[in-house]
Parts: sequence; structure tokens; C-alpha cells
Amino acid sequence: MNRETFHLTLTCKNRPGIVAAVSAYIFENGGDIEEARQFDDKGSGRFFMRVAFTCEAGHQQVAQLRAGFMPIVEKFGLTWHLRSPRELRRVMLMVSRMDHCLVDLLYRWRIGELPMAITGIVSNHPRETYPDLDFGDIPFHHIPIDRDNKETQERKLWDLVCETGTEMVVLARYMQILSDELSARLSGRCINVHHSFLPGFKGAKPYHQAHARGVKLIGATAHFVTSDLDEGPIIEQDVTRVSHNDTPEDLVRKGRDLERQVLSRALRYYLSGRVLVNGATSVVFAD
Repeated sequence: MNRETFHLTLTCKNRPGIVAAVSAYIFENGGDIEEARQFDDKGSGRFFMRVAFTCEAGHQQVAQLRAGFMPIVEKFGLTWHLRSPRELRRVMLMVSRMDHCLVDLLYRWRIGELPMAITGIVSNHPRETYPDLDFGDIPFHHIPIDRDNKETQERKLWDLVCETGTEMVVLARYMQILSDELSARLSGRCINVHHSFLPGFKGAKPYHQAHARGVKLIGATAHFVTSDLDEGPIIEQDVTRVSHNDTPEDLVRKGRDLERQVLSRALRYYLSGRVLVNGATSVVFAD
């Protein structure tokens, strides 16, 4: 019998019996649980769960499992997703002039580390900005934005998201600030990465500002985009030590490495259904 893996994620107001009901349903449908993670947030009173289980394979299996799960959804008031890893998430990558994160994501995608369907690459710079990058069959879209055409160009971007069925937008060092309207439309569907000096060192050359102040730790943060600039629910962070021996250029180099690692991990967690938004924060069942 061929079997395949399914990922079930859910959240609801906490109450007794949720785990028992979910486990019993999987068992009754011939499933075998491989991994189960849960979190009871005492502050919000909400419950979060992710279950990976194997079950008999088949094109209709996901639909049947979803339909049969509805009584539990209604009983506990679940917000939930059930997905087979075969159903690749549709992801759009956005970039500006600095392409280190884009290059890293494309490499990890090509070797199978980030299983996703890339719907397109969007940049506010023309294709000629990246002469050494092989985008293959991935569509490239040049959408230049300035203060005079921002509303019109963001409408084009949103139309592109809808037309391509994009589920997640990744700002791979896309250096344009999204409007409040577009941020709201992409709520829970857009990931950004930036250095972790905020709010201390804002504006141009933050690594040079940090060097001038003699910082000993630098970091990077990946988070969901909201209308509050760089303050959305955090998905992943990392830091590395620096010293007086490091030049500003050393800090920039180490910062680029952190940004690549943090963004790729955050995207990998999302693709495997390990990230659930919890108000202003997030629950991450890291692997």
C-alpha cells in the first residue's frame, strides 16, 4: 500500500478534548502519527497544534480527509489547514539591488531544500541588474516604484499576486516600503528579513553605524509584514559575535550571511506548515 505524509495545523480557543479528537480521527482513517507538536498559550487562551502523519496515498485522499474532519472543526471552532507536501506552496520572490538572499533561495530551491512553486521574481530594478543570475523559466517582472506612481504600481503587484495564485510573498531584501493597504492585503502572506539593529540604527548604512558604536553582536530577523514597519510577528532570528578587529565591511559581510540563513529557515518553516500566527507574535514548531 502506498502511503504519503500529510501536515495538519490548527489553532482555536483552548478547551479539553482537542488532542484526543484529532488523534482519534487520524487513527480511524488509517493514519500513523509521525510527529505531533502543541502549544497552549496561557496569555491568550489559545491552543496551537501541528501533526505530521502518514496515510494511504491517493488523489482524493486529501479531499476526503478534509471533508471528514469538518465535524471536529465545527465542534472546536478550529482555524486549520490540512495539506500534502505534494501540494507545493506558490511563492513569489521580491528583490531590489542586493541579491544575496535571492541567490540563496534559488539555490536551496534548485537542490530541493525549499520545495515550492516559484510564481515569479519581482524587482523594482530591471532584469539587467542581475546579469550573472540564471532565472531559468521563472517569470521576471520589473515593477519600478517611486513616490509618484506607488499606488498604481502596487496595484499591478497585487494583480500579479492574484493572477499567479501566489500564497506567500517573500521580500528577499526588497527595499521598498509596502503601503498600509498592500500590507493589510498580504497579512500573514508576506515575509521580510532585515538586520536586527532596529530601532537603534535606522536609515542608511546601519552596519557602519553599529561599528561606530562598537557593537559586539549583530543579527538578522525574519518576520511577517504588517503595516507597523518591521514590527510584524517574528518567525526566526539569529546573531553572531563581532569584535573591535572587524571593519564595517566585515559587519556587512557577516550580516549578509545571517540574513540568508534566517530568511531561508523562516521560509522552510512556512513551507512545512510549522508557523502559526498568534496575534502580534508567532508559534514556530521548528524542526
